[in-house]
Order: sequence, then C-alpha cells, then structure tokens
Amino acid sequence: GGRMSDAPGLLRDIEQAAVRGWPALESRPLDGWLWRHTSGGSIRANTVAALAYTGADIELSIDTIEGWYRERGAPVAFTISDVSMPADLDARLDARGYRRGESHVTMAKRVDPDATLPENVSVGVQPTNGWMEAYMSGLSEDRRGVAPKLIANLPRSAVFISHDIGGVAGSSGLTVVDGRLASVQCMATLPQARRKGGAQAVLGGIEAIAAQNRVEWLYLQTSHDNTAARTLYARLGFEVVGHYHVRQK
Repeated sequence: GGRMSDAPGLLRDIEQAAVRGWPALESRPLDGWLWRHTSGGSIRANTVAALAYTGADIELSIDTIEGWYRERGAPVAFTISDVSMPADLDARLDARGYRRGESHVTMAKRVDPDATLPENVSVGVQPTNGWMEAYMSGLSEDRRGVAPKLIANLPRSAVFISHDIGGVAGSSGLTVVDGRLASVQCMATLPQARRKGGAQAVLGGIEAIAAQNRVEWLYLQTSHDNTAARTLYARLGFEVVGHYHVRQK
C-alpha cells in the first residue's frame, strides 16, 4: 500500500519484533501477555508486553502478574501501546491506581534497497570493547551493571554497528533483523565524539544491513520528549507510527 497505509498491521508487527529484539533475562507467558523481569534493566526488560490476550478474566490475570513481580521484589509495570490487548487494559490499570509514565513513540522508515555502508562504519556480530564503551556511556548508572548481560542475551541475528573516529568507536548502534523488519537499538555517542555525524553514519550502516537482508522497514522506539533524537530520525525519513507508555503500580 501507501507509505504508512498498513499502519495497524505494521505497528503490531513492530511491537512484536521489539519484544523479540530485546529479551528480558527472565520472562513468562500469561494469557497471551509476556511478563518480563531483569533486575536493573530497561523498560522493555521490566514490564508486561500486552500485545495479545487469550484469558477469560482480565482482573485475575493482572492479580497473577502483580504476584509475580512481588515475588521478585520488583515494581509492577505494563507497557501499553496503541495495539495492546485487551483494548481497555489502560483504563483498568488506571482504575487500580497504576501511574502513567512518560510517553514514547514508535517510528518506522521504508528501507532504501540500494543503501550502502557509509565510510568509517564497522559491523560485527559481537560487540567490541569500543562499541560497549560508547553504548554504556549513554546509560544511567542503574542500567550499566546488567547491560552486558542483556547484550549477551540478544537474538543471534543481532549486528553491532559503530562509527569510528581515528580507529576508535565514537558512536554505537545495533540492529536485529526480524523478517521484513529490522530494529534501530542501543544508539549512543561518546561525549567527545558528539556532532561528528556518528549517529547518522550508524543509522546508514543499519539501513545497509537491512537492505542486504531484503528488509522492508526499519523501526525504532524513543522518548516522546527526546526532541533531538526525533528530529534526527525525522530528517532521515522516519515517521511516527505508534505511541506507548508504561503503567506502574
């Protein structure tokens, strides 16, 4: 169809790929949902992914989820997207006293089938020390401890991309190819490497890998308020295809 004409189907596929593309260290299915827990990890690794629902009693399902997080001494949290199921889940969590977290956006871009690898971009199936250093530089203190475990736990199709300045990784990114989709994840730039076109070069590298794999769409997820990132992505052809937020008890 047109550029974003298959948006609902595309968004559901993206949200499902995003779940597969960043596995929590511990997860359990429940009635079509996926409970995810990683001590000290990201939102995606510590919330319920609610992209399908097959249960008969929603309140009971929520009770069960609350019990599982309590066992871990962890906060109870759900990621609510435009395609979450059941459709009234957000309202139900609100009624149970869950607080709404900040807004995030899901963005997508059609892959240019002729994309080629930019200069000074390195690609590998394992993260180099330089890649890890660039990636870790962008993380909050509480996420740094578990980050290497989450990286080690990625799907085998993960490809690590860095933009190198003088042979040293200045910017990082990774992509997980998943059928017609490929992710843009772990985008970071060392403070001393800012404003050198690193993020754009890494994105160019990701698109080249996507093109080689005959991928149709690149997707990424970022904070709604991260204007700098959203401006860059929009300039490179990404459009907002969905929104999501966390509900936390």
